[in-house]
Amino acid sequence: LRLNDNNLSGEIPPEIGGLISLQNLFLYNNDLTGAIPEEIGLLTNLESINLGINQLTEIPAEIANLTNVYSLNLNINQIAQVPDEITDMSSLVDLKLAHNQFAGEIPSVLLSLTNLTVLELNNNQLTGEIPAAIGNLVNLTSLKLQDNDLSGSIPVELGNLTNLNNLDLSA
Repeated sequence: LRLNDNNLSGEIPPEIGGLISLQNLFLYNNDLTGAIPEEIGLLTNLESINLGINQLTEIPAEIANLTNVYSLNLNINQIAQVPDEITDMSSLVDLKLAHNQFAGEIPSVLLSLTNLTVLELNNNQLTGEIPAAIGNLVNLTSLKLQDNDLSGSIPVELGNLTNLNNLDLSA
């Protein structure tokens, strides 16, 4: 389902949960608001989701049901929290959460997604130190943390990320 780059507005209707054979959901670059409906968890055949460039505010816990999703792009929204259940998304390799409303420390739940190859958390309001556990994400090829308010030293555990070819920690 590709409805990107339109002028769609309002909330994503819960009836989207009826599209059970859907493999790709692209609703990026619209004017969608509110929470992602929990019915998205019924779309267990999904492999790729791009809801970036909207005004979405919440990721439902039911996202954990989407164990076939390898790419989740929620860049440029108003999301402030990741549900702990995201760790059940065992196929997830590409997670983009840049330009949102994340504040405080880097969410520790993300540090257990060891299959990730791409993690984008740039342009949020993250503070504190880069956690040493980031070194557990040994499959990362791209890590973007720039334009946050991170402090402290760069953890030596970043050296564990031997596949990394894109690292941005700039201010």
